[in-house]
Amino acid sequence: MGLDSEVLAPVMDPVKPETSNEADKESVVKIIGKSRVLPAAERLDTKECPLITFDLPYITFYYNQKLLVYKGGEYEVAVEKLKDSLSAVLEHFPPLAGKLGKNEEGVLRVECEGESLLGAEVIEAAAEEVEVSELAGDNAPSFLQQLVPYSGVMNLEGLNRPLLAVQFTKLKDGLAVGCAFNHAVLDGHSTWQFMGAWAELSRGASSVSVQPFHDRAQARSARLKLSLPESAAAHEKDDPAGAAKPLRDKIFSFSENSVEKLKAAANAGLAEGAKPLSTFQSLGDHVWRAVCRARRLKPEDITVFAIFIDCRKRVDPPMPDGYFGNMVQAIFNATAAGLLLASPTVYGATLLQQVIDVHDAKAIDARLKEYEAAPKMFYFRDAGINCVAVGSSPRFPVYEVDFGFGKPERVRSGSNNRFDGMVYLYAGRDGGKSIDAEISLDAEAMENLEKDDEFLNV
Repeated sequence: MGLDSEVLAPVMDPVKPETSNEADKESVVKIIGKSRVLPAAERLDTKECPLITFDLPYITFYYNQKLLVYKGGEYEVAVEKLKDSLSAVLEHFPPLAGKLGKNEEGVLRVECEGESLLGAEVIEAAAEEVEVSELAGDNAPSFLQQLVPYSGVMNLEGLNRPLLAVQFTKLKDGLAVGCAFNHAVLDGHSTWQFMGAWAELSRGASSVSVQPFHDRAQARSARLKLSLPESAAAHEKDDPAGAAKPLRDKIFSFSENSVEKLKAAANAGLAEGAKPLSTFQSLGDHVWRAVCRARRLKPEDITVFAIFIDCRKRVDPPMPDGYFGNMVQAIFNATAAGLLLASPTVYGATLLQQVIDVHDAKAIDARLKEYEAAPKMFYFRDAGINCVAVGSSPRFPVYEVDFGFGKPERVRSGSNNRFDGMVYLYAGRDGGKSIDAEISLDAEAMENLEKDDEFLNV
């Protein structure tokens, strides 16, 4: 099938993100054109797949946005290569080429054939005054949202538009690849599985090394009918958290040495024979404490730490690594800010270890049954009071996404699904065991965090 040069008209108007200088932002990135890329195969093995209980809670979240920035390369040649390999990889990942639909009973599913085979929306753009270094820094530039598609587009809009959108933006000295994935169709694990497979084919591989597993019925057989809101705006107006507030996003990099020091410090406080604390738990405690300080919380204020945890190996039976879909659940622990800050580092890290360890197959099943008994539409800012919420994982090989013109100079997220306290953890750009923490906070708290020597100087 390949490339369809028809320009896609938007089906629904997206909710526009807040901007401080819309006129200035408008001048940075120019849209050259839009097209669709369809799977290369005439017939796809997967015609449809259900949205199961793991998928449904994300229907009122927003498309997940990722931005990868590359140095050098000839734009036109790179884009044609990327389109060709995108067409090839969609053959292996049919759900990303389809759209959301409902069966006769009103159960949501992904439809991947006939008129429902929309392919991926591809946007070509130019920002020829923008240098790679502007996007590779720690702070997100004000125009970043122009480089990723589908800002403010809720996942339920996948009923009428593609489930994957990609923007290729020509930079002064490189290329920005912005992607938007419908979060009701896949989670972070599957996102980077897809990106890795796309890069493999772009580099000339004849097939993908990890074949996706599309039989979601193996993970959950329950089918639910949902009453969806009319639109994103209709849903958001009832959000108990109120209107979205302006945030600042910044990447804080922790070297391999810093990560090891944090882990050693947390484990030094363990009782003899206790289970060792992980890198994630020790770094999580470090971030949690710093955010509490940055927010100037009172000792009696409760603070919540939320983790979006991968359940693939926790369910019974375990799902294969190639399981393509959502298999994430949010787990929580809470404490008083004063107790967290007055205690040794082992305290917070152990709280995180405990909530992770108890989330086994029985707990996962109980959570799924609870949702199935009373389905509800969630708000993406539901993580809890004074929260720190961690998504993504340093285990995802984000800096290995090489399309044939080198590894990315920077990988970062767009503004969708961000709220005060959201943290995305990535493998560090410096390699080894280094970790990058992309943190969103209100402006005052971020300013405090940037001055926190205890946080910065590990």
